Order: sequence, then structure tokens, then C-alpha cells
Amino acid sequence: MVWFMEGMCFLPTFLVIWSSSTFIVSYIIALFRRDVDVILPYISDTGATPPESCVFGFMSTITAFAAFATMYAEYKFVERVHERTGAIPPRLNKVSLGFGIVSCVGMCLVATFQETTVMVVHDIGAILFFATGVTYAVIQSVISYRGQPYGCSKRTCHFRVFFAGLAIVAVLPTIFCAVPVGTSKLHWDTEDKDYTLHMVSVVCEWITTFSFVLFFLTYIREFQEFKLKLTVNFIECS
Repeated sequence: MVWFMEGMCFLPTFLVIWSSSTFIVSYIIALFRRDVDVILPYISDTGATPPESCVFGFMSTITAFAAFATMYAEYKFVERVHERTGAIPPRLNKVSLGFGIVSCVGMCLVATFQETTVMVVHDIGAILFFATGVTYAVIQSVISYRGQPYGCSKRTCHFRVFFAGLAIVAVLPTIFCAVPVGTSKLHWDTEDKDYTLHMVSVVCEWITTFSFVLFFLTYIREFQEFKLKLTVNFIECS
């Protein structure tokens, strides 16, 4: 059997590849059309104008659903670990899934409402995506340690903590440096006001986003160890 077809491994594998492609493809299209600057535009800048906005919206929506499917599979796996060992509080697992779902909704808002059209909704979606995404990564890191030795390896736990910590460090300047800038323009010059704040925010946004991607990369080995089965129960109507 091919390695990515073992267990539920195809879920995080698809998520990592598709999400990375989403950001890179829209950036390349926007760059060739000269809709953005070469030096690190905001990720959402690369999907602000057609046709890249269509590609970005389509691929980001699929990414959000793939992320939800992966998070739900992890939730069910952790639930099973708790049933066998009692090591992980069910409430913590449910809270983690809740933050994950909100993060996926935020991504859908970012994909659907471009910053150059409905900036308020776009910004709300971005804040939801980043804030709750970081929270999800932190809680999952805690759960990973609590589930030892039945979940992932201790080395994988360390990697998850590293990527979650990197996301925390990067997400704060992403948000706080963007607030005083408060503009949706796509082209910047080094002489522009707030250029430094803009660049700090942009760099940290890319770091935060790929911290999420690498965090889900750590799921691949764990997902090879289990499968999900769908059970259908019929209810007889009197």
C-alpha cells in the first residue's frame, strides 16, 4: 500500500499540499500579472483581483473544508484515546475542535470577501482565522503530550510545540502592525508611510500561515495509525 493511503494519512497529506499550493499558485499568478509587488505581499493581496481572486477563493475554500475534515478526524482519534486511557479531558478535545471550526470559518470569509471589496468582513475573517488557529495549535500541543504514549511520538510533540510557539510569536505583529496601517493598497514603495510596519506584518503573516501548514504536517505519521468508519443507524417510525 502507498504510504499516503495508510489509515487516514491522505487527509493531512492533501491538506498540506493543497494549502501550500493555494498560497503559492495565487502569488505566482498575481506576480505575472503585476497585480502585486515581488517582495512579499499579504497572502490575501495575491487573491484580491481577478483572475487570481477566483483561484484563491476556490482553493482556499477547499483548504478550509480539508482542514475541518482533518481536525474532525483528529478529534475522533483523541476521543478514542480517552476512551482507552482516560488521559485526555473530553472537554479540552471539544474546545480544540471548536476553535478549529471557527478558524475554518474565518478562512472561508477571507476567501469569499476580498480585501479590496468588503475589507471589514475580510479583516474579521483574517483575525478569526489567525487567532483561533493559533489557539487550536496550542491546545492540540497540550493534548499531544497528555496522550503519550498512545498518540504521536514525543519528538512529534516537540515539533508541534515549536510550530505552535512560532505561530504565537508571529501572529501578534501580524495583527498589531497591520492595524495602524489600515489600508488595502496592493503596491508599496520604500518611501511610503508605514512601509516598515507593513513589511513586518506581511513577513509575520507568511510565517504564521506556514507554521499552520507545518503543524498539520506533523499529523501525517499519526494518521497512518487509525481509520474512521461511518455507521448508519435506522430509526423506525411508528
